Order: sequence, then structure tokens, then C-alpha cells
Amino acid sequence: MSVSDLLASMNQEDQTVPLAVEKVIPAICKLVEDIVPKMRNGGRLFYIGAGTSGRLGILDASECPPTFGVPKEWVIGIIAGGEKAIQNAVENAEDSVTQAWEDLNKYFITNQDVVVGIAASGTTPYVVQGLKTCRENNIATACITCNPGSPLAEHSDFPIEVIVGPEFVTGSSRMKAGTAQKLILNMISTSVMIQLGRVKDNKMVDMQLSNDKLIDRGTRMVMAALDIPYDKAQALLIAHGSVRKAVEAKG
Repeated sequence: MSVSDLLASMNQEDQTVPLAVEKVIPAICKLVEDIVPKMRNGGRLFYIGAGTSGRLGILDASECPPTFGVPKEWVIGIIAGGEKAIQNAVENAEDSVTQAWEDLNKYFITNQDVVVGIAASGTTPYVVQGLKTCRENNIATACITCNPGSPLAEHSDFPIEVIVGPEFVTGSSRMKAGTAQKLILNMISTSVMIQLGRVKDNKMVDMQLSNDKLIDRGTRMVMAALDIPYDKAQALLIAHGSVRKAVEAKG
């Protein structure tokens, strides 16, 4: 294939992914409706996975504090092989049948928490056995997998089976499967945070003001909410540390 044909063919395959995700919205809804009351009572959301799936879980978890202004302990991503595996493949890490539970126990996991196992194949031992042990300890489990009727789904209270079909490069689950997982993780964490009141209207009113771009964005939110000039809005924002607090203080 020419480069143009390669790109067009990949794009054609990618266009099928949101339609596959649409079919599992009812399953995602059931999971979110279980997570929200647990987190309101102090529970946490865990993602566990290996390889691409583990990295996607860590990505979603790491973006919750800056986006929604929540503690990093609220959503936790764990990858087989530990931090080294985020950037490098760790040999045989995904084959352990005990390590996931050991990794979860480092966070003193309880039955108020929810554990989501992410594995495109639905057969990764690290993830499957992790969910199995969670269930044995009365901890709610869910999964995001791209194979129907997998062992992972068998050990999930809330299975999400998003069937995206064969990959453009056979077996390369970083492609359509990874895209589907990313979309679903976005939907889970964002809808949970909205339900927990961490978004107002459609604004990130609790976002961390970690750079000039976000300070500017926050300033404009305060300007619009309070109908005040830019300089006064920015001073108010800096003084109170978040859009929500700035608006509430002035209000």
C-alpha cells in the first residue's frame, strides 16, 4: 500500500470504534452507577492492566487530579511490572497470578473500592486473577475487554465487552482496542466526576492552575460567571486557587 492508502485504511477501521462503544453504553452506565455511591462514601476507583491496557489506565487516573481537582488517591492506575512498565516492556509481568492482588493490597483496598480490569484479550493472567481475588474478598469488579465471553468478564460484576473486530495489524491491540478502551475510560472517569459535583455546567471549575494557559482559562471562566474585567477576575482566581472558590467567594 502507499502511505495514503495505509492512512485511509487505518482511518476507516478507526471509524468503527465509536459505534462499538455505543453498543456498550448500558454496561458502562451500570458500572458508573455503582462507582458513584461508593466514592461518595470514601471509596476509590482502581484500574489494573498490563502493557497498553495498563498504560491507558494510568493515563486516565493521572489526569483526574489536574482536570477535576481531586486527590490522586481517588483514582489509581496500576500496571503489571510497576513504574518501569509504563515506558518499557517488563518480561513475564502479565503472567503473574498473584502480583495484582499484592499490588492492590499496597493501597489497603477495601470493599468500598471498585477495581476495573483492562485487557483487550480478556485472558491476561495478572488482570484475570486480580479480579478473581477481588471478588473472593467482596470487592466490586468490572472489566474492559474486546473479546466476548472471556475469563476476565467471568470474574467481573460489571463486564464491558466492546467488540471492535480484527486489528489493521493483526493482534496489535494498541490500535482499535486501545482506542475503544481510552474512550470508555474517558466516559467512566468523566461521568463519575460530574456525578460527584466536580464539574459545573460543562466547566472544569476545580482544575489545578498548573500553568499560564490554565490560569488564563480559569480567569475567563471567572470573568463570565461574575461579569467582571480580566484583571480583577485573575486576581480573584489567584487569591482563592480555583474557579469554584473564586466565584463562591465573590457570590
